[in-house]
Amino acid sequence: MATRSVIQAWEECDKIDTLFVMVCTVICWTIVPTVGIAYSGYAWKRNSLTAAFPALLTIAVCSIQWFVVGYTLAYGEGGGLFFGGLSNIFHRGVLAEPVGTIPAILFSEFQLVFEATVCAIAVGGFCERGRLWPVVAFIFLWSTFIYCPLAHMVWGGGLLGEQLGVLDFAGGTPVHVCSGATATAVSIYLSYPLFRSKKSAVRTPTHIRLHRPGNSFYQLIAMIIIWGSWMAFDAGTALALNFQSVMALCVTNLCAASGAITWACMCYFESGRWSLDATFMGAIAGLVMITPSAGFIDMPTSFGFGIVGAVVCRQALKIKFTKFAHHWLWVDNGDTFATHCIGGVVATIMTGLFAQKKVAAYGGLDVPGGVFFDGNMRQLWVQIVEVIIGFSWSFFGSYAIVALIDCVPGMEVLAVDKHIHEGLDFYETEESLSILEHPEETDYRPTDKGTIALD
Repeated sequence: MATRSVIQAWEECDKIDTLFVMVCTVICWTIVPTVGIAYSGYAWKRNSLTAAFPALLTIAVCSIQWFVVGYTLAYGEGGGLFFGGLSNIFHRGVLAEPVGTIPAILFSEFQLVFEATVCAIAVGGFCERGRLWPVVAFIFLWSTFIYCPLAHMVWGGGLLGEQLGVLDFAGGTPVHVCSGATATAVSIYLSYPLFRSKKSAVRTPTHIRLHRPGNSFYQLIAMIIIWGSWMAFDAGTALALNFQSVMALCVTNLCAASGAITWACMCYFESGRWSLDATFMGAIAGLVMITPSAGFIDMPTSFGFGIVGAVVCRQALKIKFTKFAHHWLWVDNGDTFATHCIGGVVATIMTGLFAQKKVAAYGGLDVPGGVFFDGNMRQLWVQIVEVIIGFSWSFFGSYAIVALIDCVPGMEVLAVDKHIHEGLDFYETEESLSILEHPEETDYRPTDKGTIALD
């Protein structure tokens, strides 16, 4: 009987939409480890693998957390304003029943990509100063108490989406504001720890010396993969193969392109040289800007979004180079505050200004639209409220979680001074992504005095 009901539910799903979302899900999964590659490109060469490794931990930990409790906290039936119900704990009942036109289990897997992507960006706050072991606990707790409630509030029938009517197509606040605020909270705690990291005699919170990207090739690879995969990220959010998903893909590409060329040109006019790092950051700024609005704006508007995002985020990036930032131990290694947090805030508010009812209708959505095209002034204030709640929830909640972890013996979040000075790859991992000689291999030679004789 149970098998028959699953098959019957499967027959009710649209096979083309299901195939489309399956392909988008597989493509989008590549974003998660690629975020780690991007962070390793930013990092000092002796921190390259340690900067990339948290993204791999995110894949494993988030997959388990989402199966056990994450999905039901975000999308479980019978929930309230902040949390979903517990009816789907351990994925009970999450099988072939349609969510829209696709099976629930595929909807769950696609939403898991969102959680893992946000978490991979957020743990960038640990880069170059944080230990890896506490990251595992942080990922599980953060996913459970920060991301899942925020996803429920916006998309799962909670406070922001159902009650206030925010417009957030693919995650301006749950993805970018959340990840940027989280990374900032972690970074600030590493600068001013309260508990075991502060009391340790071998740990001295300090500012990280600013440096150029450790490996620009990693940034190039990351830009290629994330740019393409993010188009599937936004297109798949429509959960159907329709004109809205096609539009979302196109506006995502255009916004990333306009952001990339704007940031690269600003850098060229300042220094007289082209910069891969600037091009990469501009593309990321464009992708951040389009995320909440991809299903609600047209091509000309997306072009302008990319330009605005590049200009605003580049100015925010300059904060970390000031004497003020150095004096107050402000560290933004992965530029998550400048691009994801500030960019996410601007993108969410601009969605309220420029969203269009007619574009949303391409996917069968009936939304009130924004200020300029549909005269809906209320939407601007709704979007601002979303930003305030999303930032506060993510920043203060994440700070509390990392502080709690730091209280546990053996879970000190700040690495010891010796490890930070010499490079975390030597002590936190057994390998490195860069060309390094480990101490036990300093005397190694491929052959002994040129002989090829076997012992």
